[in-house]
Amino acid sequence: MSGEQITTISPTTNKPIIDRHGPSDEELAEIPRRSQKAFLKYRRTSLADRKKIVSKALQLINERQDELAKEITEQMGRPISYSAKEVTTAVMRGEYLLKIADKALADTRGEPQEGFNRYIRKVPLGPVLVLFPWNYPYLTLVNSLVPALLSGNSIILKPSPQTPTAAEQIQKIFIEAGLAKDVIQYFHCGDLSKVERMVQAPEIQLVCFTGSIAGGLAVQKAAAGRVDCRVGLELGGKDPAYVRPDVDLDWAADEIIDGAVFNSGQSCCSIERVYVHESVHDDFIKAAQKVLAGYKLGNPDAKDTNIGPVVSKAAAQRIQAQIDDAIKKGAKNATPENKTFSSPPPEGNYIPPTLLTHVNHSMTIMRDETFGPVVPIQSVSSDQEAIKLMNDSHFGLTASIWTADNAKGEALSLEVEAGTVFVNRADYPAPDLAWVGWKESGRGQTLSIFGFEQFSKLKSVHVKEYPKAS
Repeated sequence: MSGEQITTISPTTNKPIIDRHGPSDEELAEIPRRSQKAFLKYRRTSLADRKKIVSKALQLINERQDELAKEITEQMGRPISYSAKEVTTAVMRGEYLLKIADKALADTRGEPQEGFNRYIRKVPLGPVLVLFPWNYPYLTLVNSLVPALLSGNSIILKPSPQTPTAAEQIQKIFIEAGLAKDVIQYFHCGDLSKVERMVQAPEIQLVCFTGSIAGGLAVQKAAAGRVDCRVGLELGGKDPAYVRPDVDLDWAADEIIDGAVFNSGQSCCSIERVYVHESVHDDFIKAAQKVLAGYKLGNPDAKDTNIGPVVSKAAAQRIQAQIDDAIKKGAKNATPENKTFSSPPPEGNYIPPTLLTHVNHSMTIMRDETFGPVVPIQSVSSDQEAIKLMNDSHFGLTASIWTADNAKGEALSLEVEAGTVFVNRADYPAPDLAWVGWKESGRGQTLSIFGFEQFSKLKSVHVKEYPKAS
């Protein structure tokens, strides 16, 4: 039985641009077996040797940033002026994880006691399946790829059908950097049942999934019958921002609009709802309108384009449905006049950045993940009301507080139910901090020294000196 054909559709033209074939049933079953065989050799390499390979690969990725950026723009529609930045940021993130690897993977010594040697060793798991998305293919992949390899595991990559070449490029680069064949493998797949079978393969010891809640639940369900398979989930968000009355409104508006519509809002940690203190609400709206008036929606190949298309027709329809629902329930479209918003290119999946006011939590735009360039703004009367509304969500990935009083911002951050809370910043997963989703935004964590934990199992070694005289 031959594998399925998988076609990538351009978000810019809605025409086919790439064809790939998924594995047959027999080929699918062989992938984890090869991964296990490669793991048994790779796990015996030293951390120093693994670090050399990863370091060389990161160097090669950086050198090829223009090539990789071009593919990102073609396949998922991000403006070309920004795509290379994903690659360089991924490299920087990988270099930080490389720097802390010795500390993260070091033995933990037991309490000193004469005549005994006790320690806890971090032992690699085995084959790791990484299911990674199209919106930031290299940046999200690095979160799992680098610590998994440094920990001594083999890896199987399943890229999104929207960005298939990312997995191909990564395998090619790491082999060029000196990694043995089959330590990194990939397969293309659009058939959920085949992904489920891969998750259930006895060789797979960990599944790292980045994507939607529905996708994460499907992965979790597929692994539910196995005790020996871990699951790490990086899921969606409905990330709130709160603007306090003491902040510089022009500056905050510029930062918040960027955090909301960058990458056409297609980021798990983009700002998806904004609460503004009532005393500055109207002035903030004017400042946000001024910012949006200067944006350019258009073909992502143009270097002066700020906002490109969203990834698919289905995505555009879903985003527009949320906008329509809000307006039907009383929201006002406060988007400023902008010629590029009203006359986008005719063929692609273009959704103009949209500013909504008079919103409330009865609207899907304030409750469900949008994943699009929409900025809904709600007036609040106090810090307490803002925190209550920020926490009124089944998501909990990131949140941001904008204030001239950093101490107050930090105090409020402790009341927000989210894995990361920014004060006067947004949409920036710092590699030295744990990336962790609360509520339905995820399970487990990546980045920082804690991001290595899921890629090893612990072995306690307890040695007592031989009591007999020699």
